[in-house]
Amino acid sequence: MTIHLEKTPLHGAYSVIPSRSEDARGLFGRLFDADVFREFELVSEFSQASFSFNIAARTLRGMHYQTEPWEETKLVRCTRGSVFDVIVDVRGDSPTFLDWFATELTEYDRTALYIPGGMAHGFLTMTAGAELTYQISTPFHPESAAGVRWDDPAVAIEWPDAPSVISDRDASFPLLQE
Repeated sequence: MTIHLEKTPLHGAYSVIPSRSEDARGLFGRLFDADVFREFELVSEFSQASFSFNIAARTLRGMHYQTEPWEETKLVRCTRGSVFDVIVDVRGDSPTFLDWFATELTEYDRTALYIPGGMAHGFLTMTAGAELTYQISTPFHPESAAGVRWDDPAVAIEWPDAPSVISDRDASFPLLQE
């Protein structure tokens, strides 16, 4: 029983499809396998685990990232409800620089998203009470926190809906052209 990694269109980012075994009791599965991550030359050690609980549907969080040398690789999974999860490649030397990828993460499919350091991450909750868990490779360093505005025309993310809840900080990240 092992996980399956599917490449996304963004260089180095993967959807992580858990293994699962089902019987009369329910499900059992594997969400993470360090050996598989090492096989793909991905970060396989995480120093922090965090969560995000969101009261209302259409809550937008993002687009956050950490600058060098405190870049965070993340493994993100929705454990309750569903979210429209988005990553943007902000690595200047990447072949997919400023491209974005989105996927719906739900409590039912149990898929996770592997986000390499140097990518901005955010999401829009599709349900009230949505919760996400994060495995994070490096400690949070407040001075290295940065962001891309969720509606930046240089990226042009196609959100499924407008946010109804967003923090002042997330709404006021500068545009990339500024």
